[in-house]
Amino acid sequence: MNIDATTFLHAMYGIGAGLAAIGCIGGGVGIGTVTGKAVEAIGRQPESAPKVMPTMIMGLAFAEVTSLYALFVAIMLLFVKGW
Repeated sequence: MNIDATTFLHAMYGIGAGLAAIGCIGGGVGIGTVTGKAVEAIGRQPESAPKVMPTMIMGLAFAEVTSLYALFVAIMLLFVKGW
């Protein structure tokens, strides 16, 4: 079975996009971990909430941006094939 170069290249774009989308899982795990630990800390010491909340929001932002980068790479691989 012979496959021409264009078909092979399109298949590799799809596989690469799927592998890049796996990076979105890390963002979800990170967000769950950060939120869970913050709720645990506030539950143990409610007076620490003003200190914990800003740190939690920064952690959520960093965790979310990693999954956005992975999603951006996956979309680029799927839709911008001529670069």
